[in-house]
Amino acid sequence: MSRRVVRQSKFRHVFGQAAKADQAYEDIRVSKVTWDSSFCAVNPKFLAIIVEAGGGGAFIVLPLAKTGRVDKNYPLVTGHTAPVLDIDWCPHNDNVIASASDDTTIMVWQIPDYTPVRNITEPIITLEGHSKRVGILSWHPTARNVLLSAGGDNVIIVWNVGTGEVLLSLDDMHPDVIHSVCWNTNGSLLATTCKDKTLRIIDPRKGQVVANNFEEPVALQEMDTSNGVLLPFYDPDSSIVYLCGKGDSSIRYFEITEEPPFVHYLNTFSSKEPQRGMGFMPKRGLDVSKCEIARFYKLHERKCEPIVMTVPRKSDLFQDDLYPDTPGPEPALEAEEWLSGQDADPVLISLRDGYVPPKHRELRVTKRNILDVRPPSGPRRSQSASDAPLSQHTLETLLEEIKALREQVQAQEQRITSLENMLCELVDGTD
Repeated sequence: MSRRVVRQSKFRHVFGQAAKADQAYEDIRVSKVTWDSSFCAVNPKFLAIIVEAGGGGAFIVLPLAKTGRVDKNYPLVTGHTAPVLDIDWCPHNDNVIASASDDTTIMVWQIPDYTPVRNITEPIITLEGHSKRVGILSWHPTARNVLLSAGGDNVIIVWNVGTGEVLLSLDDMHPDVIHSVCWNTNGSLLATTCKDKTLRIIDPRKGQVVANNFEEPVALQEMDTSNGVLLPFYDPDSSIVYLCGKGDSSIRYFEITEEPPFVHYLNTFSSKEPQRGMGFMPKRGLDVSKCEIARFYKLHERKCEPIVMTVPRKSDLFQDDLYPDTPGPEPALEAEEWLSGQDADPVLISLRDGYVPPKHRELRVTKRNILDVRPPSGPRRSQSASDAPLSQHTLETLLEEIKALREQVQAQEQRITSLENMLCELVDGTD
């Protein structure tokens, strides 16, 4: 008699579980625009979702802890003149997010740690270079302030967000619409898919396609007959790929190995409601005390539901085999270093004691001016008091005053709202 050999893997028993109702985000008008992006981006501090908005495009940003029903007047991030198509958090600053729009622009936003009183309407910087809609965004994994965008003009642009400059423009590599773009681990290469059914591996700094039209796949996995777009999420720490179909109600996950047959089916998480989009939490945002190895944020028509993937373990100790050191928030390179040809792997951190997001860090944009390189025409004037840099003490004092004024404004707005409600009740009573 032959015995069936069961492949050994610590991820064989990974299971998915939807969060309880009070841990979901309710009453969110998720965007209905027809586009193939995930409509959702998440990091250890915030959840961002593209939403329906009149007169332009918008997305909502919620602190992760703000679960439950979201007030209909909750401030949005607005500024685009057409629908927002994609959003992506900066991997090196949890308060910075980029948005791409049908209006052909990319905007980069600074999100405060406190809840704003009004809509956020002023981006840190607006990047203009595409001639058609911009539908794909991806931050460089290791270089500071480097952002990639791809548009309906079949062009990929790599930007230095810190200066607003175009670092690279790849405008003759794709004959048709670009469907997806992603960086490799150290950001030295790009992988793209295109409407011409070709997968390309590109060296962006050389402007060359280094591989495409692979003759045979190393593995072929039959899925289903659904025609919905698949949103793939890969976790390099566990070598697990998760496939979420838009319009589907399941998440299938597979383990990738270096030996044949390379792709091993693990399981499927199924639910009743179809997903309109999906967010994927970076590893540093997971709860290691519960052996959580992945967390998704599933978009419904009017809510967002967290889904947790867990490896069952009996021990309460930190599980070293589940949590190797993982990319942290510090960049390994500056934009100029990467552009000059340098490569560096991500700066890793340990999750043994959990991860605490750093405090608010401001993204500073310094636009370069060609006039700055010219020598001064006259004698250099002395620095006046108004030109002198602010001391740390003065800066902290100003920030405290701004914070106090903001609290006063919030209190006054709450009082105005209360008085308006009382007035409405009086009017209704007289009727």
